[in-house]
Amino acid sequence: MVVANMADFNTDNMKMRAQLKADGLTEVKVLISHPMETGRKKDDFDQLIPAHFIQLISATLNGKTVLEAQWGTGISKNPYLTFRLKDAVVGDIVSVTWQDNLGKTATHNIAVTQA
Repeated sequence: MVVANMADFNTDNMKMRAQLKADGLTEVKVLISHPMETGRKKDDFDQLIPAHFIQLISATLNGKTVLEAQWGTGISKNPYLTFRLKDAVVGDIVSVTWQDNLGKTATHNIAVTQA
């Protein structure tokens, strides 16, 4: 399920996978479609492209926060995030939410699967 309030993005702005591995850790992989503009680059008309980047990202496991990060302009376009969780089981819900400097947000939820 994807929840977004972004007129200029597809609702498919995040792709996510959460797999329980043989070692008992759950590996979460997230690919976010976002321009991540620094505000320092110029367009073809020599005009500065306004800053547009993800500032906050958080992840929850069954509603409990497991990751919070503040990002800035040093993160590349279409960022890829990987992290691992302990104590997750198949069927648990992992949710990732981001908010950018323009106030746009998106959330993606996915169930943990067996690798």
